[in-house]
Amino acid sequence: MAAFLGIDTSNYTTSAAVYDAKSNLIIHQKKLLPVEIGALGLKQSDAVFCHVKQLPVIMEQLSALQPAFDFDAVGYSARPRDAEGSYMPCFLVGECAARSIAAALKIPAYGFSHQAGHIAAALYSVKRLDLMNRRFIAFHVSGGTTDCLLVSPGKEQLLDINQIASSLDLKAGQAIDRVGVMLGLPFPAGRHLEELALTSSTRFKITPTIRGMDCCLSGLENICKRMVVDGKPSCDIAFYCIEHIAATLDKMTELVLKEYGNLPIIYAGGVMSNSIIRARFTEKYGGMFAEPEYSSDNAAGVAILTASKAGQLR
Repeated sequence: MAAFLGIDTSNYTTSAAVYDAKSNLIIHQKKLLPVEIGALGLKQSDAVFCHVKQLPVIMEQLSALQPAFDFDAVGYSARPRDAEGSYMPCFLVGECAARSIAAALKIPAYGFSHQAGHIAAALYSVKRLDLMNRRFIAFHVSGGTTDCLLVSPGKEQLLDINQIASSLDLKAGQAIDRVGVMLGLPFPAGRHLEELALTSSTRFKITPTIRGMDCCLSGLENICKRMVVDGKPSCDIAFYCIEHIAATLDKMTELVLKEYGNLPIIYAGGVMSNSIIRARFTEKYGGMFAEPEYSSDNAAGVAILTASKAGQLR
């Protein structure tokens, strides 16, 4: 069995996955980090402590799905992005576990960026791992990023990821979570805000704030605050929030395609699991969206990158 273990300990989720290179199948387990009601995330020290408690349980659950593994290599998320100075303490938990496993089994351990893992997981989900060998556009939209990326085949890191557009202030996932908490929804609020938005019948005309190819989203939060004060229905506020983000990403996509040509587009990250956004961009741009389990934080992409690094990707 050519099996490759991936571990990702992000600021939101503890996750582990195994990629079987012979069958091209993945099994994975993940668990959200616990956040108190009304809070907007966790301090890094708290996230690290939660991962330390949750990762052994996740590994035990993964092992129960298929008791015997003969790993060829182990991969882990080492940093948020492939950029100088990109660092987040919570990823140290996954790195420590992965390197310890690798040392005990005398197998290689490879570190990747969390962002690269998101992209690889999305490519696996849409059955387009072949794109790892050509240029394409990737949107990574989550609690910590609203990035448009030009991705090319790389060497050491396999994917050469260059940011070509981003949010200049608030990130899309932050906006969703802040509006969700305003409305009394649990954190992270994405799924709950979407369910609420789908009950709205109001339609909005939105002009996104664009600077070059970058965007600004702080105005979205301010508008939603005013809607709350004005007593607007919660479902309409939720729908406005999602529609504002969709309109912003729509304009960014339009500008990027004009600049870089008609390249394949993949949408990854937790925000991109939203069904409202997905339907719009699939129809308009032929955009490829990962299934929700591979769009939100997960270790599947790290396991795939590990197999590729070892020369075993199908």
